[in-house]
Amino acid sequence: MTGLPSRPVEDRPLIDISVALREGTPEWPGDTAYSCRWTWQVSRGDSVNVSSTCGSPHVGTHADAPFHIDASWPRVDALPLEAFLGRASVIDVRGRQGPMEQSALGGGVIAGGRLLLRTGCTIADGVFPAEWPWLSSSCVAALLAGGLRLLGVDAPSVDGRDSRSLEVHRALFGGGAMVLENLDLRGAPPGDYELVAAPLRLVGLDAAPVRAVLRALRPE
Repeated sequence: MTGLPSRPVEDRPLIDISVALREGTPEWPGDTAYSCRWTWQVSRGDSVNVSSTCGSPHVGTHADAPFHIDASWPRVDALPLEAFLGRASVIDVRGRQGPMEQSALGGGVIAGGRLLLRTGCTIADGVFPAEWPWLSSSCVAALLAGGLRLLGVDAPSVDGRDSRSLEVHRALFGGGAMVLENLDLRGAPPGDYELVAAPLRLVGLDAAPVRAVLRALRPE
């Protein structure tokens, strides 16, 4: 086999904003780490390679479900796919400290109601960050009033690391917005893009892995 056949593609480069998931990808302290073993291997004389993985769905790039914080709220297989597909704005807030007010976002229009925050506090370098910025309650309320439908962050959580009340999660889910965490936005300059980031349809769970991709918008 020499490779897959080539086919024409649109001249809009893709930016993979997913953290590479491998053994050693940092998990939230105390959560179940990702691991992999091989059920069958060609190198051992088997006819195929077949792997088996284990780990929390919160390791690596993922979508949280409302059920994550409230047992009466929807689980991950009930998430609305429309929230994870469409125009999105990447805003650079590196160097900021939380909680951030709306002024930290620059006051621009958020494309499609989808906001991706580049905090620089990502696990993509292989280290779980000590802290990261997050949005204030008043900022989240204002964004929801303006039509926010998804908040994505390159940090491990949309809330602060030490939060126990998870106010940002609760406000977002209560306002009908979805959550993406552990993005890798290092290769995504600030601006507007098309986002494709559908979560896996895992029945009954609190979160699901996502392969998140940005693509340049079509010229108007």
